[in-house]
Amino acid sequence: MVLAMVPVAIVGVLLLFQLITGKIDDLDQSLRTRAVAIARQLAPAAEYGVASGNIEVLQTLLEKAAIEPDIRGVAVFTDSGQRLAQVGLGIWAYPEQEGLPVDRIHQIEYEDRLVYYAPVTRTEVGVDDFNADGERAPPQAGQTRLLGWVGLDVSRSATIKSQRDAILRSLAILLAGLGVSLYLAWRIGRQITRPILALTHTVSRIGEGHLDERVELSGQAELGMLQRGINHMAAHLQAMQDQMQEKVDRATARLVYQASHDALTGLINRREFEQRLERTLLSALQQDREHALCYMDLDQFKVINDSCGHAAGDELLRQLTLLLKGKLRERDTLARLGGDEFALLLENCSIPDALEVADSFRAEVQRFRFKWGDRIFSVGMSVGMVAINRDSGTAASLLSAADAACYVAKDRGRNQIHLYESRDSDLVRHRGEMQWVTRIQRALEEQRLRLSWQEIRRTDGVAESTRHVELLLRMVDDDGSEILPMAFIPAAERYSIMPALDSWVIEEALRLCRQYLAADCVLRYLFAVNLSGASLKDPAFRSMLLARLQENPVLGPHLCFEITETAAIGNLAVVNDFIEAMRGFGCSFALDDFGSGLSSFTYLKNLKVDYLKIDGAFVRDIATNPIDRSMVEAIHRIGHQMGLRTVAEYVESDRILALLRQIGVDYVQGSGIHRPEPLEKLCDRA
Repeated sequence: MVLAMVPVAIVGVLLLFQLITGKIDDLDQSLRTRAVAIARQLAPAAEYGVASGNIEVLQTLLEKAAIEPDIRGVAVFTDSGQRLAQVGLGIWAYPEQEGLPVDRIHQIEYEDRLVYYAPVTRTEVGVDDFNADGERAPPQAGQTRLLGWVGLDVSRSATIKSQRDAILRSLAILLAGLGVSLYLAWRIGRQITRPILALTHTVSRIGEGHLDERVELSGQAELGMLQRGINHMAAHLQAMQDQMQEKVDRATARLVYQASHDALTGLINRREFEQRLERTLLSALQQDREHALCYMDLDQFKVINDSCGHAAGDELLRQLTLLLKGKLRERDTLARLGGDEFALLLENCSIPDALEVADSFRAEVQRFRFKWGDRIFSVGMSVGMVAINRDSGTAASLLSAADAACYVAKDRGRNQIHLYESRDSDLVRHRGEMQWVTRIQRALEEQRLRLSWQEIRRTDGVAESTRHVELLLRMVDDDGSEILPMAFIPAAERYSIMPALDSWVIEEALRLCRQYLAADCVLRYLFAVNLSGASLKDPAFRSMLLARLQENPVLGPHLCFEITETAAIGNLAVVNDFIEAMRGFGCSFALDDFGSGLSSFTYLKNLKVDYLKIDGAFVRDIATNPIDRSMVEAIHRIGHQMGLRTVAEYVESDRILALLRQIGVDYVQGSGIHRPEPLEKLCDRA
């Protein structure tokens, strides 16, 4: 509304300006007209006084003329400019010097006054009273003669004041009109905008989430419809929010439950169990109470999972959970930690009582029979137990100790209970392996793995065009010393880190092959690389190796993969498929540590290898042990009959080398032939 008043205000100001201008012109014109009339009347009246020189008559005449408002002064001048009489104030010019006209009134305008000079003249008329016929003759035209001037000084201050008053009154009227108009516009605007503002306020509050906000119904027609529509919308949104909040509360409750419980068995999960274990440990520390923690792992669970599928394994876990929950005391806590691993927290329970409870659980699982289709399975349970008292460490250390005790129970034959004791030699070994796991992972992350090389030479000393070397893995310790593989390989094999180590070795071997090919050496190299059974069974590792050789097929003829006898026998089908795939790239194979099991002779004919590496345990004592010598001779003879080239490991002396030559072994390897060297030296020689 205020914006709508702006054009009206502009038009009003323009009209007022026009009116004020007209009023000012009228006042000024009126003053001029009145002054001219006074001067015109005063000039003839002063003719007698000027002509006769009667100053008193002139003075009286001027005093009467000066009574008129706005007249500052009146004066009479002779034709020579001499002032004869004056009344009031006046600043006069000399008429004879100004050259004023004698036939009209002359005006001189100043900023605050107007001065008029009216000529005083005498007109002489010739009269012939009688003509020849005796009739009166008409007057003849006379002559005008200048006698002097009448000066009239008129003040403009009253007119200017009137003009100023008119402007101020007009402005006051304009401002008052605009003020009234703005007030009326504001009142009308409030009547119009108040409901709209209420609507916007309500919509804003609803947008902020206050869905209980409502608009007061005060409008009609479209505005009323809009108010009712917003109220209806808010009510609908509030109802939907209530429904959504109810769903959110239910979903939150489910999430809270799922966050602390295992979805498959309904038992609490590891996270919740660790929190309860923390509280139990705190009570043992503060109140000197005794509790027990059991770490339980199912035996033969993997057999059911692999033979019948994961659905059967899940059903077995559900049934065992129901079985074990039925034997819990009120204060006991059973949790599923993951896979087939469970944990049991026995509060306010001594170790002898805890052993009885754990044994009843173990026996119950042992008696249980799981039926899946037409097959029936029996399972066992290995239990590791640790006491919780005021001398216990953290919850994490308790779980680690119970896990280690469970591992010992499995290692000692499964389906039994092992109580954790810090001096237990089996636990010490297990913890040592666990420490190696951490060190191996750190070595991988910090790139502290190195390769050394050891040459494999012909027994007869004849030089070949192909130089056969084995790449040997080393770890660099924190102090820079070199760690041999037998110190950390057992832990890596037990805890499934071998695929990562073998992957690193493969990448380095391929890099070495590419470097060797780029050097364009005259001597051909064959690099022997060891592969573990875990890597052979890992599809991801096999796929990675195939992909690398597909990218660089020229590297295949320079690689010889060494597979241990135990890994080959345990995965015969997988190993043969792998050998077949690698032979497509020109790779060769060696069966490592052959002879450690007598059954290996049976499987040897089914393995498509090129080299047969005789276990160093036989070679090391061949000079002093006739049985070892006979074993070496038998392995060499069978290998030759199958078309394989034999390699004797651990050749440490010239006497052993002489006996191997006598037997006819093709190749020898060991510190007595060539001590392992850093890989950089091989690259230098290449």
